[in-house]
Amino acid sequence: QVQLVESGGGLVQPGGSLRLSCAASGSAFSDINTMSWYRQAPGKQRSWVAHITNDGRSNYEHSVRGRFTISRDNAKNTVYLQMNMLKPEDTAVYYCQMVLRGVHQYWGQGTQVTVSS
Repeated sequence: QVQLVESGGGLVQPGGSLRLSCAASGSAFSDINTMSWYRQAPGKQRSWVAHITNDGRSNYEHSVRGRFTISRDNAKNTVYLQMNMLKPEDTAVYYCQMVLRGVHQYWGQGTQVTVSS
């Protein structure tokens, strides 16, 4: 029922910025849900980056805290990840996730972020 469509990935130089977007459809975005960003670098396990609850509470993985900002626009059914001061180690496929009512889990298709000079 829920579909997540991501955009905004690309190639950026170290120190640069990108903003990822994840648009949700098929379910009320204002329903009780938590939106998260995960990432997976080549040869590594998928790891959690950040999440935000339906009422705007957010948290971050330690290595991105202070550089990344997660936000959501319930009117647009969209969650964002503003990525500043990007480092080569941020290079990964970034995935959007929704956990609906604490039990139902949905994933986006992933978007590539490459940080390289």
